[in-house]
Amino acid sequence: MRHFGHISPAVREALFFREPCEFDAGSPSPMLSAALGATLYSPATRPRLADDVIKQRGQGVVSMVLCLEDSIDDAEVVGAEANLVRQFADIDARDADVPLLFIRVREPEQISDLVRRLGSSVRRLSGFVLPKFTEERGELFLEALTAAEAESGHRLFAMPVLESPELLHLETRGETLQGIARTVDKYRERILALRLGVTDFCSAYGLRRAPDMTAYDVQIVGAVIGDVVNVLGRSDGTGFTITGPVWEYFRLQERMFKPQLRRSPFMGQAEELRTTLIEHDLDGLLREIELDRANGLLGKTCIHPSHVLPVHALSVVSHEEYSDAQDILRPERGGGGVLRSAYTNKMNEVKPHRAWAERTLQRAEVFGVAREDVGFVELLAAGVTA
Repeated sequence: MRHFGHISPAVREALFFREPCEFDAGSPSPMLSAALGATLYSPATRPRLADDVIKQRGQGVVSMVLCLEDSIDDAEVVGAEANLVRQFADIDARDADVPLLFIRVREPEQISDLVRRLGSSVRRLSGFVLPKFTEERGELFLEALTAAEAESGHRLFAMPVLESPELLHLETRGETLQGIARTVDKYRERILALRLGVTDFCSAYGLRRAPDMTAYDVQIVGAVIGDVVNVLGRSDGTGFTITGPVWEYFRLQERMFKPQLRRSPFMGQAEELRTTLIEHDLDGLLREIELDRANGLLGKTCIHPSHVLPVHALSVVSHEEYSDAQDILRPERGGGGVLRSAYTNKMNEVKPHRAWAERTLQRAEVFGVAREDVGFVELLAAGVTA
């Protein structure tokens, strides 16, 4: 699979200076971690889940979470587990092309039980999402995952969700973060990414952000994100990929920011794309994705397919970013120094900007580099019309 693989090669060639690379479930974990992109969540109760998964892969989704936790009622769990087993068997029997698939469980015991029940179709599973992750709970989850991997002989990744009250509350945050850091470091080879459960953070204070506001506008939430990145997202080799919080709106409500869209060469009328953005109320989402990037997050939890293309389009590396990153990482720049960017609009300071340049080139590998005259609108338009 590859990002933007659902659009034609001719259109990709017109869009990209450097096309996104191909990868699959067996690719190295650093590549998969960077490539998760918009991870689409779906309740595990859906009766035609296999069809849904295959359909979403055809529309550009590369990672999905099939949820047994908060998205379904407590009384539905047993039936949802049985449904997952049937749907995985269906996917496997069809030998279908599917995204990276993860199951969000409630308790550690579900991991080993589901892996056994999946049988040979477990090869379609990339791992598990671990909710309300703390040091104590996390150790149990990761022990169960390790045992299930050994029993099945199939590589399984973990994506812990950081959403517990202990992490949110100021008096316990530092200790909780250090405990999480110890746990994920111990199981580092199994941790694909860390996910932020911002809805749970808001719930603890009876808060809900409006569609024209981002998670960063809610100061309690923004403070937690900053502390998580501070401890767990460092670029010194100790950090992990941390994904952006969920955007929970997907229909138009009250808009305060109107996208300024220009005509795209990949659509007859830019108005059609404008209507798509308006209908799905994506203004706040676009702002939040940009703030995710500015705060060191990569990828995003999504609950609606309309969010996927904007996340991926804004993940593509611009030609200017790519040019700067390459200049900074040239071997002859190893001693440091300052240079004017090739676009002559900024200073590139080699040593302070090195970590940024390395992350940018990693993102460029999986999401590609846009041509000089190609921006977000063109990338989104091409995906919408594919």
